[in-house]
Amino acid sequence: MSLNDTLSPVTLSASAAARVKRVLSGEAPGSALRVAVDGGGCSGFQYSFTIVRDVAADDLVLQRDGATVLIDPMSVDYMRGSEIDFVDDLIGQSFKIHNPNATASCGCGTSFAL
Repeated sequence: MSLNDTLSPVTLSASAAARVKRVLSGEAPGSALRVAVDGGGCSGFQYSFTIVRDVAADDLVLQRDGATVLIDPMSVDYMRGSEIDFVDDLIGQSFKIHNPNATASCGCGTSFAL
């Protein structure tokens, strides 16, 4: 499923796509950013970001402006309706996931509860 599919359960902002493309430019051809939800963090769940070259058959593949993001099916369930964004503000630069399913999150923005 690509970002252009209006049924995509997760979206990628233009600023996130630009940052992913920039990060991947220094990696091996065919690399992608994998975003996953893992147990842990101060609120129960946390996001992880890794650069990978392997795409699983059941991954959600988000493509925008030359950037590729992969999300496994279990993580998609926790992230349904989310937008992956990249922000550059006074406290620093980071990927932020705006997740409408999160009932609480920590101050760093990488940990959340459902």
